[in-house]
Amino acid sequence: MVKVFGHLSPDTDAMASAVIWAWYLNNHTAHDATPYVLGELNNETVFLLNHFKVPTPELLPTLVAGETVVVVDTNNPQELPENINAMNLLTLIDHHKLVGGLETSTPTEITIRPLACTATVMHDLIGGQITVAPEHIRGLMLAAILSDTLAFRSPTTTPHDKDVAETLAAGLGLDVHTFANLMFAAKSDISSFTDSGLIKIDSKKFAVGDKNFRVSVLETTLPASVLKRQAGIIEAMKATVAEENDVDDILFFIIDILNEEATVLTYNDLTKKIISASFGVTVTGETEVLPGIVSRKKQILPALKLA
Repeated sequence: MVKVFGHLSPDTDAMASAVIWAWYLNNHTAHDATPYVLGELNNETVFLLNHFKVPTPELLPTLVAGETVVVVDTNNPQELPENINAMNLLTLIDHHKLVGGLETSTPTEITIRPLACTATVMHDLIGGQITVAPEHIRGLMLAAILSDTLAFRSPTTTPHDKDVAETLAAGLGLDVHTFANLMFAAKSDISSFTDSGLIKIDSKKFAVGDKNFRVSVLETTLPASVLKRQAGIIEAMKATVAEENDVDDILFFIIDILNEEATVLTYNDLTKKIISASFGVTVTGETEVLPGIVSRKKQILPALKLA
């Protein structure tokens, strides 16, 4: 049995890509495969599973050395099970920059392409067979693209991502922007999440100089609802830093999807310093608005510096 999974703090692309590739392996290869997730799902992802009537993938159980796995939507060992290098890595499919650190005992099929979404990469790998895919597979593929591109607002969007999404939407009888708005409305409902949960719902660890940060983003059409909880979120950030021995601090970006800007919490000297240096602003308060910043991959992580 092949276990297919994406990164920790799974987003829509990580979940959808695991489901899509498990379907492909089961229906178009000799492999038997099962999709898994590596953490709690956000409300957008739950909405999509319900909308397309897809069973929620189970949490990945503890892996035993030598198991056959497929990794999707990441190539970063920090976002994967600690013993990932002891697995038989059958395939890796991703759209992020190559981080390094993964090791295999045998040759592995690796596909990393400069597209906005792993699901777009999978669309191309599957080829003409996507036309016979069931509705829920094509629907999850569309949803992953819309989620990762913020309905084409993100600078990560390529013409190919947009073409694939529009073709899928037409085949499903969906209006791209109407469906995206439903997704973003679901994503913006944060009432069921604790302050700590909001920090970790979409989070990646990233080194800047001699410091290690947890870089978290929360995409929403209702940023005011998040900022109302600012005090509690800051306390949760402090607690998380105290608990995690490999994190020096947390950068928490609230992405305003509609206004295409980010508000970052600058609650101490270190967060003020890195945001000032990275984005050329003078930070004095506990928040800083960064116009035009919506993409962690293309705009936030590449900009981060301490001096």
